[in-house]
Amino acid sequence: MKALVALILLVQLPIHKAVPAAPPAPLGCDDPESVAAAEAAVNYINGHSHHGYKFALNRIEDIRVVPQGPNNDIIFLELDLLETKCHILSPTPLANCTVRSFAEHAVEGDCDVKLQKVDGTLSVVASKCHSHADSSEDILKVCPDCPLLATLNNTEVLGTVSAALNDYNSKTTDSYLRLLEIGRAKIQYHPVHTVVAEFAVGATNCSAGEAKANVGACQLLPEDQSNFGFCTAVMVKRPSEDLQVDCQLYGHQVPAPYITYAHPGQDTSAGLVPSAVGFTNHNLRLSHNNPVASESSSSEILRSMLSAKSVTKRAVADAAQHDKVPRPVGFVPPPPPCPGKIHHFDI
Repeated sequence: MKALVALILLVQLPIHKAVPAAPPAPLGCDDPESVAAAEAAVNYINGHSHHGYKFALNRIEDIRVVPQGPNNDIIFLELDLLETKCHILSPTPLANCTVRSFAEHAVEGDCDVKLQKVDGTLSVVASKCHSHADSSEDILKVCPDCPLLATLNNTEVLGTVSAALNDYNSKTTDSYLRLLEIGRAKIQYHPVHTVVAEFAVGATNCSAGEAKANVGACQLLPEDQSNFGFCTAVMVKRPSEDLQVDCQLYGHQVPAPYITYAHPGQDTSAGLVPSAVGFTNHNLRLSHNNPVASESSSSEILRSMLSAKSVTKRAVADAAQHDKVPRPVGFVPPPPPCPGKIHHFDI
């Protein structure tokens, strides 16, 4: 009888089913894991760019994580970058590179990046970037007297760079410097007509004296001896002409920076690759060469990020429409997970 009663009681006991673990909360754009992925992406982009300047992170616009298995995730990032004052050949660590101010006619980079994280290790699978200078109208609204970026093949810019390099080489006792590329330039007409140009240079196997005899024989030093540098020239054209040149050589770097300036049969006397002619800045998309990512991978990034953004916008709109819960006085809703904070300024 006791056994029967015990059996009846056992049958009447509630059955507790196992509750599946809740999925992890989505990453926010300012979460440490997101920032670490963005830093890895920016380092990769700068490491594979062969023209122009290094870029720094300004904002993480969006992030999406797609689990692939245990300790294996695919991460899609949408990043806003800003141009720094460090040329891509400079050995200065990115953390020590100054971002150009808004009034200096800032250049913004937009990048979509696909990374993989396996056992805590991040690697970039593919990336797609482009960059553009802020509009002249925006600059003039804030600073009406600020000089604006000039096209890299502007006649006055080319003349200033040529005069500056000739002036420097005529006074140096070291190796003859050869122009690699013009990085950026600005022209101001009032109150003083001034041209400011920045350009990258490389040391050659000639002295300045040998170059006078036969400059065509002067070649960049081989990779194991290479020495690159950066120059700034200021040419005052009116009311009286004056030229100031400042060049800094970086010394030999190991490993030597990869350069793509000179090609057989291509005229590089002006320090311009064909993609830069007629533009005010070197386009990050054109200068970025990713040997890993295929065109389909880059297209996949763009499609995936656009899909993620549309889902996020719908979710935010739905939440705003259906959230009818009364809030106490003084309640401050938490910030949205994305986009992240602006590190420098918005353009």
